Amino acid sequence: MTSDAAAITAHGETDAVPHGVAGLGNPVLGMLLFITSEVMFFAGLFAAYFSIRAGYQELNKTTGQLQHVWPPTAFAHLLNPFTLFTETGALNLILPATVILVISSFTCQMGVWAIRRDDRAGFLRNFAVTLILGITFLLMQAFDYTVLAKEGLSLGATTFGTTYFTLTGFHGAHVFGGALMLGVVVYRGMAGQFSARHHDMVEATSLYWHFVDVVWILLFLTLYVLPGISPS
Repeated sequence: MTSDAAAITAHGETDAVPHGVAGLGNPVLGMLLFITSEVMFFAGLFAAYFSIRAGYQELNKTTGQLQHVWPPTAFAHLLNPFTLFTETGALNLILPATVILVISSFTCQMGVWAIRRDDRAGFLRNFAVTLILGITFLLMQAFDYTVLAKEGLSLGATTFGTTYFTLTGFHGAHVFGGALMLGVVVYRGMAGQFSARHHDMVEATSLYWHFVDVVWILLFLTLYVLPGISPS
């Protein structure tokens, strides 16, 4: 019997090297490469947004002259995230939704730390909370879309509407994809498939979720905070 036979476990598998000792696993490496492509994708969307913003002009009804205004005057009242209601009395959930998504990133990382120390109950609890928070964010975003539609802001309402819904819509699609990944991880975790030695998919999912969170923070600053502090 060779020395290799000593590494055979009772299940007929070689004894795995603890996570991180042998370098990045394929799921983690694949996710990092995927996130790299997603960075370029969103960079293109942000570039389009700022290009449209720089060239947008609106007719000043007082002077009769074209002037640079951003966001368009008709929709400026919808973009203050630091109030619970818009000027027309509509419920504004932008800031609460942002807080929820940021919190979900912390719970996700807490789940990763838990599985690294083989705390499966803590891992499942934190990832389940992350999934619930992610779904809550999507529901709040859907509600926000209905409010905007009632206020006249749609995908075809000026170039601002197009860029707004393109940016937030693609991000929402990524959150939905992340929620699916979280659901699969929770399901597999309940089946006992993850441990301190085997949790590459957990790590990969957390990387994706953190990426989604960072993108939303940039969107929040770009779409809601920056227009409020920049000159017209």
